[in-house]
Amino acid sequence: MDVRYINPFLNATMNVIKTMAFLDIQPGKPFLKKDHLALGDVTGIIGLTGDVKGSLSFTLNIEMVKAIMKNMLGEEIDDVTADARDAVGELTNMISGDARRMLQQEGLNLSAAIPTIVSGKNHTIKHMINGPIIVIPFTSEGGGQAMVEVSLQ
Repeated sequence: MDVRYINPFLNATMNVIKTMAFLDIQPGKPFLKKDHLALGDVTGIIGLTGDVKGSLSFTLNIEMVKAIMKNMLGEEIDDVTADARDAVGELTNMISGDARRMLQQEGLNLSAAIPTIVSGKNHTIKHMINGPIIVIPFTSEGGGQAMVEVSLQ
């Protein structure tokens, strides 16, 4: 996968989380994922089509979900609620949209499907293609963690 396609997803994630949830998150070193096990408690996944095909997933641990729900909606939660699942879906959609806008400036045109949400301990993520999966980890000061996975062909 072309490295220039990764930065838009990294930047879009930081932009959306800062704008919508008022959280500063720091990216870690991207790595190649070897399995389908989610690295968090709730995941939004969205298919991408156009000049290339693939998918994007956005996975959060419960600490990050709690912080986002508190900052975005003023809700204190203890577990992944229906509202939290909806919020993750909307954030996934926004990250996809912002990244696709940046990619279009690079000459890559993509369209997105509607996000699907999966939650629970040890859930799995099945990307749209069987290509490499690049993971960009993010952390916040409060112990929250998020992972963006990108698989494009």
